[in-house]
Amino acid sequence: MDEGLLLRECLLGKREAQKQLFELFSGPMLGVCYRYTKSMADAEDVLQEGFIKIYRNLHQYSGQGELGAWIRRIMVNTAINYLKRNSHYQAELSFRDAGLHLVSGDDPEVTLYSKDLAMLIRQLPTGYQTIFNLHAVEGFSHVEIGKMLGIHEGTSRSQYARARHLLISWIKNFAADAKTESYTRPRL
Repeated sequence: MDEGLLLRECLLGKREAQKQLFELFSGPMLGVCYRYTKSMADAEDVLQEGFIKIYRNLHQYSGQGELGAWIRRIMVNTAINYLKRNSHYQAELSFRDAGLHLVSGDDPEVTLYSKDLAMLIRQLPTGYQTIFNLHAVEGFSHVEIGKMLGIHEGTSRSQYARARHLLISWIKNFAADAKTESYTRPRL
């Protein structure tokens, strides 16, 4: 079914069309949700909540830009709201203005596979992980991130710098550990 027809059918509340929309976008959007949460169960909760919002607000999709980008933005916002309201994330979702510090511009010369990098990003504290994903992965500016999270632009920059600094140090350690392994990691 073409995307325009699929949207019209969804707007009419037809379950089969809603199912098709879910099947079309649920895989990639689950990946988006998982980047912001610490468990697959939480990511699935965010995905379900996000699709409920999509179905309720589909009439607001203007047709400008890609439908997938519109859906992705809803998923990102749903994930952020999920983090804010769930107590087990709130302790880690701390955005204090604790001064900026410089981060080395030296990038480690490491071959790192995407699965390994994703694992390292998921180990960041939730606040760092959220801002890192919003800026480095989703491409939001620090001004946009500040508005989304209700923080100052400088706080977003600081949290991103700290996340980047941690990742660089972990990547260097990861590379050192990988050199001592007797096997070669498979390419993903």
